[in-house]
Amino acid sequence: MHIVKILKAEYISHDVKRFVVEKPVGYTFIPGQANEVSINTPDLKDEKRPFTFTSLNEWDYLEFIIKIYRDHPGVTHALGQFNAGDELIIREPWVPIQYNSAGVFIADGAGVTPFIAVLRDRHKRGQIPGNSLIFLVKGSDDVILENEFRAMLGDDFHTIFTRENVMGYRERQIDKPYLLETVKDFSQHFYICGPDKFVTDITVILKELGAESDSLVFDR
Repeated sequence: MHIVKILKAEYISHDVKRFVVEKPVGYTFIPGQANEVSINTPDLKDEKRPFTFTSLNEWDYLEFIIKIYRDHPGVTHALGQFNAGDELIIREPWVPIQYNSAGVFIADGAGVTPFIAVLRDRHKRGQIPGNSLIFLVKGSDDVILENEFRAMLGDDFHTIFTRENVMGYRERQIDKPYLLETVKDFSQHFYICGPDKFVTDITVILKELGAESDSLVFDR
């Protein structure tokens, strides 16, 4: 267990906040790994929540990008009010997403966060070709890191809006017709993250389209 200070905290969308925190000496992790984080206050220090590292191991700080839920009390609600100088508790890393080979990353909202470090790492290594990201959000205000994703993936970055019609974007769901239009090879790996129903529904569709169970990697 490590107590670390928040070095910087900033909103990158209306409900998503970026935290830069101290990195303990000798602390290591791999892209896709997560941590059980709690807030170092008497009432919240034992309230652990899983958050994926969005930084890379070689950076001299840790980064978490976290959706803030303001409609109910809890850890993320409190984090919405935390800033530089406040303290978090982190623990040993564990792996929710294991990258196997190039493939299609499919995320619903905050489900994109486990993919950030993986894609950053592939890009740094010059191994981004063959990877793509399908990012489902409610509307334009919910898109995060759009410029970075676009710079890494180019035309292989696909954003889908479910509630608004914006020029250049599709207003629809990730359904079978959309996947048939967007994905050319269903024998590759698929990485899926989002609410349980989203993961289940996408899994069913991908299997119907020929994806093998062994090629599907999940996080919820």
